Amino acid sequence: MDYKNTLLMPKTDFPMRGNLPNAEPKMQEKWNEMDINKLVLERTKDATPYILHDGPPYANGDLHMGHALNKVLKDMINRHRSMTGYFAPYVPGWDTHGLPIEHALTKKGHDRKKMTTAEFRDLCMTYAYEQVENQREQFRRIGVRGDWENPYITLKPEFEAHQIGVFGKMAEKGFIYKGLKPVYWSPSSESALAEAEIEYQDVTSPSIYVAFTVQDGKNILTSDEKFIIWTTTPWTIPANLGISVNPAYKYIVVKANDEKFVIAKGLLDTVAEKLSWENPVIDREIDGADLENITAKHPLFDRTSLVMLGDHVTLDAGTGCVHTAPGHGEDDYQVGKRYGLETLSVVDNRGMMTEDAGEFAGMFYDKANKPISEKLKEVGALLDLTFFEHSYPHDWRTKKPVIYRATPQWFASIESFRDELLQAIRNTKFTPVWGETRLFNMIRDRGDWCISRQRTWGVPIPVFYAENGESIITPETISHVQDLFRDNGSNIWFQKTAKELLPEGFTHAGSPNGEFTKENDIMDVWFDSGSTHQGVLAERPELQYPADLYLEGSDQYRGWFNSSLITSVAISGHAPYKSLLSHGFVLDGDGRKMSKSIGNIIAPSKVMNQYGADILRLWVASVDYTADVRISMDMLKQVSEVYRKIRNTLKFLHGNLHDFNRETDYIDYANLREVDQYMFMELQNFIDTSRKAYDHYEFATVYKAMNNFISSELSSFYLDIAKDVVYIEGNDNHARRAMQSVMYDTLHAILKIATPIIPHTTDEMYGYLSDATEKSIQLTDMPEAVTFEGFAALAEKWSRIMTIRTTILKALEQARGAKIIGKSLEAHVTVYADAATNDLFQDAAINFAQLNIVSKFEVGGLTAEAPADAVIQDDVAVVVVKAEGEKCERCWTISDTIGTHATHTTLCAHCAEVVEEYYADAE
Repeated sequence: MDYKNTLLMPKTDFPMRGNLPNAEPKMQEKWNEMDINKLVLERTKDATPYILHDGPPYANGDLHMGHALNKVLKDMINRHRSMTGYFAPYVPGWDTHGLPIEHALTKKGHDRKKMTTAEFRDLCMTYAYEQVENQREQFRRIGVRGDWENPYITLKPEFEAHQIGVFGKMAEKGFIYKGLKPVYWSPSSESALAEAEIEYQDVTSPSIYVAFTVQDGKNILTSDEKFIIWTTTPWTIPANLGISVNPAYKYIVVKANDEKFVIAKGLLDTVAEKLSWENPVIDREIDGADLENITAKHPLFDRTSLVMLGDHVTLDAGTGCVHTAPGHGEDDYQVGKRYGLETLSVVDNRGMMTEDAGEFAGMFYDKANKPISEKLKEVGALLDLTFFEHSYPHDWRTKKPVIYRATPQWFASIESFRDELLQAIRNTKFTPVWGETRLFNMIRDRGDWCISRQRTWGVPIPVFYAENGESIITPETISHVQDLFRDNGSNIWFQKTAKELLPEGFTHAGSPNGEFTKENDIMDVWFDSGSTHQGVLAERPELQYPADLYLEGSDQYRGWFNSSLITSVAISGHAPYKSLLSHGFVLDGDGRKMSKSIGNIIAPSKVMNQYGADILRLWVASVDYTADVRISMDMLKQVSEVYRKIRNTLKFLHGNLHDFNRETDYIDYANLREVDQYMFMELQNFIDTSRKAYDHYEFATVYKAMNNFISSELSSFYLDIAKDVVYIEGNDNHARRAMQSVMYDTLHAILKIATPIIPHTTDEMYGYLSDATEKSIQLTDMPEAVTFEGFAALAEKWSRIMTIRTTILKALEQARGAKIIGKSLEAHVTVYADAATNDLFQDAAINFAQLNIVSKFEVGGLTAEAPADAVIQDDVAVVVVKAEGEKCERCWTISDTIGTHATHTTLCAHCAEVVEEYYADAE
């Protein structure tokens, strides 16, 4: 007789293969049709707001893996929050101004010099919108939920108007000023750069030691003595106006090579070795403070160099006498300013030496190093020339070196409110915690922010100039420019004259003839994105300012985190965020930076085309994103195996609930068998661990908890032993319904906990649930962990049982290897343990044979009484022999009750009884 139809095998239409690359776009179409974002927000509209503010990616090119990491992290947070009692609207945004777009258009063949500024800016705007659309579709393909139809875009007129407002408020408070001071200058971009736009690369530079002969020694030094300076930028020698010494150091006049030189005493050995001095003799010592205002002759020009005091002088390198060119260094500028020196710059916008460089005029600054060194040698001032490799600042866009160059620029003062900035940092919560120290030190040490750029594509600096050159920034002009930009966009600045842009009838004492000009520079793009707290958070009714969280890459401590903090504290007195969370960079499988030249780039689109977005998202959840993370196709393959295990578990659970009705069949905790209570308790632990991890943005903990729960608790234990119950027993059998009750809770819990990570898959399964009450699982709540009295005792008891089970499984495996048994159901297991454990085995409520999937289980006595061939582990000895009896055709156990039933002679007594009931019910 065929008994297959008497077995209650799993039934589900949920496919085993996800086929995610094809299935996910269909799921996303479904979400779009139902407007899932609107439904989620409507459901949670009265809940506590939770605002994660999107840091705008730059609108240029396809998404890279860093974009995917960032956006998936944000999406997991928002999805979790919306399922845990929060109103979590997400407004994505884009940064759309700046040099990369100008460069992209130039590469396309557009010559901006052959068109008006407004015409070129129109091309930039069109290109930017194209890039926004391209990236928007790719973000949506990853499954990121948000208000994609109404993102914020920094080139939009209304945003630009808010940005002008931020500038105006800072100006009104006295935080905006124009000054001639050295800033990072990129000759390749022909523009000033901010610190956030600098990256470092190794270069080889000349290292020279130069002698400056004393002119006026102030009765401290004589005219035959010489200062020695050291520099790695010979091209700045024509800009030298001084020599800085530290007032706290001892200096010496040292006789060497028939000459007398002045250096710091603490660097004598270093300098002597470098300049190959033999037997140098100290003539006398001088306090550094006594050298002030001595002058030396410039070795190349008919002028003097002033000796000044400066705490920036150290003994880390050089001679203790620092070459000072106020137009080409921050410290140089500051000390020169104190002593009234000119801020002389000898390089133009393109990096070419100017007429102030004398015979070196017209040379590219880097090319001037050699002829300047040769001239120094010719006049006898060059004491040493070598080359060395070191890290040097580069333009992050063009990848070419930058220089310090003094130019008239607009600055945002940091010094004016530095203490408030540092306090705002103290008031912010950081993840990881080291982020606080990093941002704090950056703000503590940074100079004023250079906010002007000599480019075309950006928001104009809204400053007018009177006939006498006076800058005009008033609340009236700012408000008027805001209105103009809001109605027309910032292009109007380049389409109209200054007079047309000013309020009607505007007058100013500095322009008696009513003539005005306007600033041609644009704002640093970090001012654009740094103003989003006003243009987005404070403007959009569904958002709030300050935001609960800013989340970006660790490079944004000097970028968006930094600029947003400065502008927010400047105008509002507090940070724009309550919490900051940062992630690392994405590297290849070998820990290298991804690069086109290396050929190690893995694009998100490639991953989604091969594996699907949910695999990409699962990878994000699997890594410790607070540090740099690695990715490779092999790693993704491993993640896909974890996904397959999750999917198969969902399918198994659902298949075994095909005849289960939650309303009529559910058995509550108190009436479960103990093994089911144990599993229910483990489920609560999984829920609790996951919920706490989500609350702290610890997605890798959720990933590990889910993987461990599915692999260890379910697949290797509960679902394995469940087959001998849910398949074999009658459909209304108490043990079967008890296991189905736990399976039901488990399926729903895993689905909901996994939803922030793999929403396509969980929503797909949710569609197969017969009792699904919502259109999408995204419209449900996270499960809450519950606790029952007795959990602690249950945990202690079952920890012992599971430890013993591990020993039994080991013994079964050895018996299988020794060909004693094949499947575990062929085994007869005898266990020897201590008295307390043997008493545990007498618990009639626990079927230890079923628990270990063997046909017979018995207690043999104490551990010491076990035979020599027993497997011993954790003070438990196990003996495995082949079970005696015949195999039941239906349940496959070895039993001595086979044939005891008159009709069902090939079944064990228990199966015969179940089958009898089955046929009786069928009639």
